[in-house]
Amino acid sequence: MSAEATDQAPFGRRRGLPRIDLRNLRRFSRAALLGPASRGRLPDAIEHVAKVHRAHHPGADLDVLRKAYVLAESSHRGQMRKSGEPYITHPLAVTLILAELGAETTTLTASLLHDTVEDTDVTLDQVGEQFGEEVRYLVDGVTKLEKVDYGAAAEPETFRKMLVATGNDVRVMSIKLADRLHNMRTLGVMRPEKQARIAKVTRDVLIPLAERLGVQALKTELEDLVFAILHPEEYARTRELLQAHAGRPDPLARAAEDVRKVLHEAGITAEVLVRPRHSVSVYRVGLKRGELTGTDLGRLLVLVTDDADCYAVLGELHTCFTPVISEFKDFIAVPKFNLYQSLHTAVAGRDGEVTEVLIRTHQMHRVAEAGVIALGNPYAPTDGADAPEGERADPTRPGWLSRLLDWQSATPDPDIFWTSLRDDLAQDREITVFRSDGGTLGLPAGASCVDAAYALYGEDAHSCIGARVNGRIATLSTVLRDGDTLQLLMASDARDVASHGPSPEWLDHARTPAARIAINRWLAAHPAPQPPQDEPGEAAREPEVSAARLSAQDAPGRQAPPGRQSPQSGEAAAPAAGAGRPEAGIVADLPGATVRLARCCTPVPPDAITGFAVRGGAVTVHREQCPGVARMTAAGRTAVGVRWADGNDGDGGGDYRVTLFAEAFSRPHLLADLTEAIAAEGAEVVAAAVEPPREQRVRHTYTLQLPDASRLPTLMRAMRNVPGVYDVTREGRSMAAARS
Repeated sequence: MSAEATDQAPFGRRRGLPRIDLRNLRRFSRAALLGPASRGRLPDAIEHVAKVHRAHHPGADLDVLRKAYVLAESSHRGQMRKSGEPYITHPLAVTLILAELGAETTTLTASLLHDTVEDTDVTLDQVGEQFGEEVRYLVDGVTKLEKVDYGAAAEPETFRKMLVATGNDVRVMSIKLADRLHNMRTLGVMRPEKQARIAKVTRDVLIPLAERLGVQALKTELEDLVFAILHPEEYARTRELLQAHAGRPDPLARAAEDVRKVLHEAGITAEVLVRPRHSVSVYRVGLKRGELTGTDLGRLLVLVTDDADCYAVLGELHTCFTPVISEFKDFIAVPKFNLYQSLHTAVAGRDGEVTEVLIRTHQMHRVAEAGVIALGNPYAPTDGADAPEGERADPTRPGWLSRLLDWQSATPDPDIFWTSLRDDLAQDREITVFRSDGGTLGLPAGASCVDAAYALYGEDAHSCIGARVNGRIATLSTVLRDGDTLQLLMASDARDVASHGPSPEWLDHARTPAARIAINRWLAAHPAPQPPQDEPGEAAREPEVSAARLSAQDAPGRQAPPGRQSPQSGEAAAPAAGAGRPEAGIVADLPGATVRLARCCTPVPPDAITGFAVRGGAVTVHREQCPGVARMTAAGRTAVGVRWADGNDGDGGGDYRVTLFAEAFSRPHLLADLTEAIAAEGAEVVAAAVEPPREQRVRHTYTLQLPDASRLPTLMRAMRNVPGVYDVTREGRSMAAARS
């Protein structure tokens, strides 16, 4: 795993994190060359590791560490690193990193042995026999696959194996991260191209994994080491900036003293520390803010005993200083997906300089620095007596890891897996979406409804036909935000899925590998039909229905009345229903006028109506809500009083025409299902038109003949109940309103 790692001077000390410098390496080397200590005595080489471990775990059994060191030292004896140091110094350094972060004994035991199976004659069975199945599993999880067996696929397949092992025990990845950190610290004598290759994999895979596991102490130093290798000029300028500010008075120290005074006067026991930013953080702040001041180079960290004290500190700071409200974030009430909890705020001090402040408990701080490592063995049975009240417990498989494991199992090709893994890990923020059934769903920031469907239903998401976001109809391309409420609408007929399924456009909206892989698999299994030979270059499609006409005989179980004709091509409106028929059931205050029902809104009893005189001595009757009424009133047209004739309440007494719009998600057989529902309510379809689908949605327009106007509400409800239909409206409503 690390036989090629070599030593170089460290790039810079990170706050409290162990640093195995050349002097310590020489001391470890001498101790290792002298061999193990006498039986029962702790070897000198791991004495420091033992002291650090006991500081976190006073009752730890050190005998198992002594035993693991003896096996590791004897197995690696004679192996040297490229720097000339005995190889045992590497597992010792990795173990010390984990010990400083508070790892429990089993993790430290496995870290001492993590290279034995890969680089020596020790077998996994031997490890299991001497140290138990837990240690065996951890060592196996971080052992590389051989290039002789896997060739160029060895690296991606090794990471696949490691991630699968991490799905059962997150301590596997803890050891890998510490191993990579020490290798990055000691990368100096390698060829520049190999340094760059290792740094890029660290940047693309290991650093995002450290972020997701909450191990900020490892993540920030790895970022600085990668920054120094891949961007040496920017790194050098950043270091010069930090050194220039080092000789000046520190405004953060003065701000810390002011905060201590305020909290002391308020009777709040707190530890106030200045927390310098690491190099990459300073560089990012510089890009964002331009000219940097002394307060931009760090933040204040306030540590208290319990959650209530966190909010008490926040109240005092916002009372005694001027708060920058836009900088306030509460990650205690709403923790991040990687276990991180803290209050973030910023306040202006006596000279107007803005200082960022982090407020958290001591336990929150341990978890913020060490993530899952600080939680010890998350799989050990516990009665909860030792767990601090109000602190979060580690889920044995975080949501992001479950999603990753799901899609990787469906990706046998190592190149696709490697590319998808990097893309997935590049999404460095997670959102929480609330499901309509009361559950929650974790998704990467920028995920759409398509991603949510595949995260929730897997392959069954092929039948998704739409969504409601925060109670409103939304397209599947809608990007979700943190805290949104989501209801996915699924096709109820398996026949629709088999004949339709996802379209290629879904790939444009899918951000997660799970969604893209599932969609690509469907599209590969259901290729689009070839275009007709007489239409070269144009994709084949289903029969065009955008200007389709459906006469009454097309409705299932219905016969068209004799002599009734369909409207001309493309029409979707009824003919003037009152022309030559003054007994249209409407009384107009214009004697002798012919009454016509307006084609734009087709009123039926008991709609509120109004009329306008038109050429030829006729009166056109509109529904009062019709947009045409507002236009004619604005144009100065005088309204004519009209009313439904006495006894004409819509309960029989003649045929009425009405135009309805059905808004639906595009799917096969929708036209047939809608006309069947219309026919079942006793209405006749005079004309129908279907607009081309847009973003998986389609709009149907029906002109219907009703023998009984009172049945209109029942008819509209029946149409809404057709699967895929989410709204049915009357004509006269504007297009924008109808689609909202």
